Amino acid sequence: MAVLSVYYKRVSYIVMTIVNMAQSIPSFALVAIIVPLAGIGFIPAIIAIVLGSILPIIKNMYIGLAKTDHNFIESGKGMGLTEFQIVRYIRLPLAYPAIFAGLKFSAIIANGIAVLTAIIGSGGLGRIIFEGLASFNINKTLSGAIPAIFIALSLDLIFSIAEKKLKIKSVY
Repeated sequence: MAVLSVYYKRVSYIVMTIVNMAQSIPSFALVAIIVPLAGIGFIPAIIAIVLGSILPIIKNMYIGLAKTDHNFIESGKGMGLTEFQIVRYIRLPLAYPAIFAGLKFSAIIANGIAVLTAIIGSGGLGRIIFEGLASFNINKTLSGAIPAIFIALSLDLIFSIAEKKLKIKSVY
């Protein structure tokens, strides 16, 4: 969708409007909307996680592809590259930082939504957190919250390291 949005302004307007509107929906409300549509359990939780976390990837990919310096694109056209080759060899490599930022943000959002989906029976750390909150048991709450926080921080660190390595490789 992001690649099509770069080349077709009408598609861009529609896709980015939908993505921006959908991204403004709170995660808790997204999970609540999924229940009447898909029920409760693990599969509806996966649907909520995917729907909530794909939006930053689409948005950042579009931004990265659309903001490619026009001089690079003109140089590629001057060398006889096709539009597909321009996307593959010019636009995508230059968009990697934006795409990676979207992936990192998406992974952290997915972690947060995964915790929330315990409400609809997905289990996991969210179940422990909600059980602790319901019983006013701070130890149980923290035994779910601390690992969830650790996972989010680990995801951020892993993506930051990968992003730095990608930037180093793209320099050469």
